Amino acid sequence: MKSMNGPRNVAMMMDLYELTMANGYFLQEQSKRKVAFDVFYRRNPDGAGFAVFAGLEQILEYLENMHFSPEDVEYLRSLHLFDEQFLQYLADFRFHGDVYAFPEGTVMYPGEPVITVIADLVEAQMIETELLAQVNHQSLIATKANRIVRSAKGRAVSDFGARRAHNNDAAIYGARACYIGGVNGTATVAAGQDYGIPVGGTMAHSWVMFYQDELTAFRRFAEIYPNNCILLVDTYDVLDSGVPHAIQVFQEMREKGIHSSNYGIRLDSGDLAYLSRQARKMLDEAGFPNAKIVVSNSLDEFTIHSILHQGGCIDSFGVGERMITARSEPVFGAVYKLCAVEENGVMKPRIKISENIEKVTNPGLKKVYRLYNEEGHSIADLLAKPDEKPEDIDFLIDPIKPWKKLPTTGLYFKEIQKLFMREGERLYPTEDIQVVRDRLRAQLEHEVWQEEQRFENPHRHYLDMTRAYYDEKMKLLAGETI
Repeated sequence: MKSMNGPRNVAMMMDLYELTMANGYFLQEQSKRKVAFDVFYRRNPDGAGFAVFAGLEQILEYLENMHFSPEDVEYLRSLHLFDEQFLQYLADFRFHGDVYAFPEGTVMYPGEPVITVIADLVEAQMIETELLAQVNHQSLIATKANRIVRSAKGRAVSDFGARRAHNNDAAIYGARACYIGGVNGTATVAAGQDYGIPVGGTMAHSWVMFYQDELTAFRRFAEIYPNNCILLVDTYDVLDSGVPHAIQVFQEMREKGIHSSNYGIRLDSGDLAYLSRQARKMLDEAGFPNAKIVVSNSLDEFTIHSILHQGGCIDSFGVGERMITARSEPVFGAVYKLCAVEENGVMKPRIKISENIEKVTNPGLKKVYRLYNEEGHSIADLLAKPDEKPEDIDFLIDPIKPWKKLPTTGLYFKEIQKLFMREGERLYPTEDIQVVRDRLRAQLEHEVWQEEQRFENPHRHYLDMTRAYYDEKMKLLAGETI
């Protein structure tokens, strides 16, 4: 058994059926046929109007480095499921496919392919689990984080979630996703080191409890961290002890000529709206209007909205378990579905048909456009056949209400899938996470309608089709060969 502390080969992070199918394709000499798979999701979490795409960087790293070690091959041999020639193929394995994707930090909507993989059949089949694990986790957390950030109405939000995350990877990748979603920083040191995310923190109750009294604890902390002096005031009694002792320490600092650039209090329990209002009044009356009030304790977008609606006087939120686990809806639901198979050198469309309409897939290779009006607002996304050009598209069809047709006059087309990997080689270096974060912010500020950003009953963003693409899908649903 491998030690979990040793190096890991993520290539083995797959479902067994991916390997058994790959072995079967290999034995039937089908392994080199080109296929295309789409990654898409069917429903926005929390009834939201959109989701945030994240996780692409880890997917590209995985594909670029995917290999099977001698120990991996030997383990697979011990299962007595695989042909020896297939195991030798794995021993020499490298990914040689093409990957098209939305850039990270892109707003996305149900049903559209956020990633398309075109590769040899075996290669495309074996990468399913890792692709979905990264997209489902990071997109879920980035989406939740963005909801929480928007609920804070411009106040700072920090990720405090590592200790409640599902494991180490979930904490670190989750912090990355939170930052993409818009939080200001993280308490997770490894995420700061790995991704350049600003790190920050205050103190725990144990610091206060270690000393004989609260005032001594505050004084010791202020001596060591005068420029990061956020004092946790709810260990004993917030209003009768914690806040008065904090004020006393701030006064002592001022008398010593110490003018802190970052000082204040943190509340981690109780009625945060009431306590923050009272604490703000006490701090202001004592002459410390610049003292910050930071709150934490099982926060999410709904509790933050409620606290602010009740007049909570808060400068910053520390959000933990409900963001890092997306507690209100902890499953994103992206899937990986075959959409095309090479036949005589031509990529032929494939479609999955189901009694559940939402599970019917969008077939074939396709282009994904985002359409903008003259004011720069995104009004719809569009699926088109790969050879269609915007200038040849006269109107859009809503596949849910196909009798509705939207003329394209005056609309600007932007293709949102981009080729990130060709024949297994990355085409671009790692993108700075600040660029990813800024991409999302710009879309929400300038492109996405406020009606889509509502928490309750948001406007539905349309995923339309061109006439040619819609007709092709209808023919496949009717059983016709294309």
